[in-house]
Amino acid sequence: MPGRREFLQRTAVAVATAALAAQGRATELGVPAPAIPEDQMAGSDRRRRLSDAVHALTERAMRGEFGLATIYAPFRLSDRVDTRGMSEEMKAAHAVRLAAETAPLRIEPEELIVGSATFREAIEHRVPFHGVSSVSHTTLGFAKALRIGYRGLRAQIDARLARGGLDAKGLELLEAMRMCIDAAGVWQRRHVDALRERMARETGEQRLRTERVLAALKRVPENPPETFHEAVQSLWMLFAFQRLCGNWSGLGRVDQMLGAYLERDLKAGRITLDEARELIAHFWAKGVEWCLGPMNRGSGDAQHYQNVILAGVDEDGHEVTNDVTYLILDVVEELHISDYPIAVRLNRQTPERLLRRVAEVQRRGGGIVALYNEETVLRALTRFGYSLREARSFTNDGCWEVLVPGKTTFSYVPFDALLPLQETLQVAAEGRGSPPAFASFDALYSAYREALERQVDGVQRVADGWAASGHPCPLVSLLVDDCIERGRGYFERGSHYTVLAPHAGGIANVADSLLAIRTLVFEEGSVSLHELVEALRADWEGREPLRRQIATRLAFYGNDDERADAMARRVFDDYVTIVEKVRERNGVLRPAGISTFGRQIEWTAHRLATADGHRKGEYLASNLSPTPGADRKGPSAAIRSYCSLDLERLPNGGTLELKILPQSVQGETGVRALVGLMRTFVELGGFFLHVDVVDTGMLRDAQRHPEKYPDLSVRIAGWSARFATLEKSWQDMVIERTQQVVS
Repeated sequence: MPGRREFLQRTAVAVATAALAAQGRATELGVPAPAIPEDQMAGSDRRRRLSDAVHALTERAMRGEFGLATIYAPFRLSDRVDTRGMSEEMKAAHAVRLAAETAPLRIEPEELIVGSATFREAIEHRVPFHGVSSVSHTTLGFAKALRIGYRGLRAQIDARLARGGLDAKGLELLEAMRMCIDAAGVWQRRHVDALRERMARETGEQRLRTERVLAALKRVPENPPETFHEAVQSLWMLFAFQRLCGNWSGLGRVDQMLGAYLERDLKAGRITLDEARELIAHFWAKGVEWCLGPMNRGSGDAQHYQNVILAGVDEDGHEVTNDVTYLILDVVEELHISDYPIAVRLNRQTPERLLRRVAEVQRRGGGIVALYNEETVLRALTRFGYSLREARSFTNDGCWEVLVPGKTTFSYVPFDALLPLQETLQVAAEGRGSPPAFASFDALYSAYREALERQVDGVQRVADGWAASGHPCPLVSLLVDDCIERGRGYFERGSHYTVLAPHAGGIANVADSLLAIRTLVFEEGSVSLHELVEALRADWEGREPLRRQIATRLAFYGNDDERADAMARRVFDDYVTIVEKVRERNGVLRPAGISTFGRQIEWTAHRLATADGHRKGEYLASNLSPTPGADRKGPSAAIRSYCSLDLERLPNGGTLELKILPQSVQGETGVRALVGLMRTFVELGGFFLHVDVVDTGMLRDAQRHPEKYPDLSVRIAGWSARFATLEKSWQDMVIERTQQVVS
């Protein structure tokens, strides 16, 4: 690691060597390797800071008590509202009103923050009463709504109506938005009334607690908050009302939104840091309310896109990091809640204290805290055409694809870039005729590039019609500029930006396969292209020595090998060049991205054997990471390969995943090693990095005995999930990631 002291390197190697031996033996025996003792997790105060009440609430939520208590909407919209002749926009607004009026309220006596999304349809990504799909892959304008309150949004609607010039559709949208604001007020007042009724029955400390909660709620979110408690409560109510109506939005830059309120209260003596931490902990506990229990299997129980962004610079270029940043990390470390995946924005001036605190939290595992290098992100966004001020406000869509929050209608189109290579080689050719002949590697590569371009062209045609006439969602549109001004909704090109990003998957395996073909066929001549394709068609049957030779002798992407990385750059550069041909068309922006988000599992159905030594059905590379098992030279080498790509040409992002052996990041040496990895990631120009500190042996044991590990969390892609809630195929995907040792 650049700048690491020699003696620390020797110490880390010694620790890692012993840990690897232990881990390997544990794997042989089928039992987990020893966990890191808490007294060895140096560098942070490991004492329990939070109250028993918030720990108990978190525990109940994680066991599924609150999620399983949610109900399906007890009737249909048409049962209560005469919808004959009614527009879809007004139907959506009436569904929001019914949700506000009829949703069961759940207020626990221990809570300091209230408001629960209690309809099961919302957990299932549907709008209660209405039956249509809800909205996700976005981050709404919570910062603006918090700052001006619903009162300010209502004034904005009134001012727009006063200026005139709206058509009938626009007038109806604004009417629907006002109905949504009124509905949010109904929901808030129901909570106020319930708290007052509770206070009338209470005495002593419990009454004082309820009185405190009521005081923080009764003005917001209708009005801008005045205190930190009001701000935390207001942000939750804004967010939770969207959730109640089925929408899955990212939260965005929580520390930036709340930091100034805490600073004022601390100066005025209205609150202490311990009290503020407790409030944030209650906010975090609320985010687990949709958990349906550890055995509710799928692609993860925390997959509701409620991402949080911390730190980095604000719109004026000033560092955001504040007390709230550190309090959130305290809460995550102690409660270990994975339901809010966190991304910390780093740059070359990131405070050392923050880097260390992130490292300390990462060492606890769970893949909760990931990293943006905002320097690369900002250059990518401004190169694409965003203003620097808007780019500095970036968050994500609830995974890690970057966008401008509160201004963007976003989605993406994923596709498998490995398919054009299979097509070029005719691996799946019917009749098993002779594969195509290419006079040179460049001729083969040109054919692949043409096939890739046809694939991207298909994505661009899909983008031409994106968000032109989607289903109405006035509640979402209310928190997105410029829907009010234009009189058009979120799915009607009303947003300031409409974005549909092409996202290629399989880039690493394309590059590795092309490297193998060029080396063996066109440089060494050790096998003909015909023989190689026949081996792929046979799924390597009868050609195991050749397959092993390819898989073990060649250095592929992820090992800081110039030949391998040069091939990856060639594929990467051509992909983004193809996408860059159409920056915008038909009002839709098309920034390039690279991702799989776990689709390498479903893609096994159409993927055949690959020239880089893989059989049909194997899980291949995820996102922009190396192929599992191919990255054999440690995490620094993987970072260097990843950063050798011109990531400034990838405005919608691509991520590198690292799975780190816990025993290699113990003690002060481990903290410094992780800090070093972060600094290298920034200095070399990375984009997005998520680090999972978890032992492969433990994961295998958790797969066999999930009841022993109900809270073991892992990072999947843009989200984290408790391991026990993943289907076996998803668990296998995480297990097969290369176990890296930090040194």
